[in-house]
Parts: sequence; structure tokens; C-alpha cells
Amino acid sequence: MAVQDFLNQVAIVTGGTRGIGAAITTALLSRGATVVATYAGNAAAAEAFCQALPEDFRPRCLTRAFDVADAKAVEAFFLEFDGLHDRLDILVNCAGVRKDGVLAMLPEESWNRVLSVNLDGAYHVAKQAVLRMLPRRSGRIVFVTSPMGRLGWSGQANYAASKAGLVGLCRSLAKEVARRGITCNCVSPGFIDTEFIGNLSEEQKKEYAQLVPCRRFGRPDEVADGVLYLLGRGAGYVTGSVLEISGGL
Repeated sequence: MAVQDFLNQVAIVTGGTRGIGAAITTALLSRGATVVATYAGNAAAAEAFCQALPEDFRPRCLTRAFDVADAKAVEAFFLEFDGLHDRLDILVNCAGVRKDGVLAMLPEESWNRVLSVNLDGAYHVAKQAVLRMLPRRSGRIVFVTSPMGRLGWSGQANYAASKAGLVGLCRSLAKEVARRGITCNCVSPGFIDTEFIGNLSEEQKKEYAQLVPCRRFGRPDEVADGVLYLLGRGAGYVTGSVLEISGGL
């Protein structure tokens, strides 16, 4: 019998129908949670994800489409959420985009879009989530950041800046809500074998794998396992932390 660590708990996973987010959604469902998995616009991928779930998971998995960078759309989502659920226990902020380019040639739109989704989006969603967690004096929040936020990477100034900002956001929020029984942490996945790095050539993938001390890319389920730890009962005294899941980067 599966362990039901999150039975009767309600979770929101942004970017929750593809890649790492899909793995986190599936892991929470497997442990008994009800999950609202959000996505930006790829309805076909969201539908395929739901159809691939075990039949007994499907009634507990809802999907909703909106842009986390749009504060009004986020507010509208949470108003609908309130009509369907009387509690929010978990937020995992996994929504993110990349628009790579060296800084001197980087279009302003690429800078703004990455910061808007990866950082502003996390702020919009976390703000609404906290407002619903505070009255119950409990909750778990996890932001998905990246080692690039501390390492930097050629051609990823916008992405690195957004992910470094998430760590600062997380640590500040953790201090604000700790006395209300809410924890806030980050996971920092390195190169994970998802379509998010699907635009890399095979040669680039081999080159990047050699940079990882473990000499391989990680799996989405390995990231999900780390997230489950931070969301679970055993992590009640863990807040403001960054869990590296990067093979040693």
C-alpha cells in the first residue's frame, strides 16, 4: 500500500503538467493529495499528462491554464480555487521559462519575460497562497530555483538573475511566516532530463554531463523526492533553505 503522507491535503503546483512539475504533481497524487496543476497554455500537453495518470489519481487532479506573470489572472485563479477548496496546504512554484542569449545581444523582451514569469510570477502566486495559509497557521511553500542562480552561465543572465532572486524571495518570506507555522524553502535542480533542456544538441548534452560530478543528468522523480521531503512532516524545522539536487554542480 502506498504511503499516504498527504492524504486530505490540497496542493497547487504551478507548471505542474510538464517536466519537473509533472513529476511533483504525480508524486503528491501518489501520496494522497489533491493537486491543482497549472500551466501557461499548452493544453494538449496538460491533457496528455492527465490521461497518462493512473485512473484512481485523476479525480484528485485538476488543471488550470493562466499566466503566472499576470497578477489579475493569478487573482482570478485563486478566487475560483476558493470556491472549490476550503484549504490550501501546499504551494510548489515550478513555472519557469528560458530565453537565452548573451547580455549584449539580449532583447529587452527576453529579459523582461524571463523575470516576469520566473520571479514576478512566483511573487504573485506566493502572495495569494500565503493569504490563505495564514489563518490556518500552517502551510508549505517550495520554490524551484537553479544552480545557475549562484553559478551564473554564459547566455543565461536573465535566467540566472531570476533564479537568484527566488532564493532571496524565499528566505525573506520564510522569516515573515515562520511564526505562523508556514515553511518556505527552495529546491535547486541542476541538469534534469526533461524537455526544458530539449533544445540542447546531443553534443551539448554530452559536454554538460561531463561538467556534473555525477556524470549524468538527473531525473524528474529525483527532484520530486526532494520536494516531498520539504513538504512533509519531517521538515517542520526546515525553512529558508535551499536543497541542491544537482549531482554536485
